[in-house]
Amino acid sequence: MDTVLFEIVELANGDVALQRADDKGEPLLTIHFSEESNFYLQDAKIEVARAMVQAGLEAASEIAEANRAEEGIEDIDEADQGPVQIH
Repeated sequence: MDTVLFEIVELANGDVALQRADDKGEPLLTIHFSEESNFYLQDAKIEVARAMVQAGLEAASEIAEANRAEEGIEDIDEADQGPVQIH
């Protein structure tokens, strides 16, 4: 079972992106902060983006679990999927 590593990086245009650590291709997700947001966030932009990504992953997991429950599908053992790590 392989470990999937993701990283959150700041792109050249100032956007924040989630991408696979071993793949520098197109990001899986990008977050664009307005100039006003950048002014208020300053050095905390990456931490805020990390919290946004984590909240999104948790919400997606809850939605998928609810959908499986509605369809009568047994829970997928997360150990079978391999660990996912975001840094």
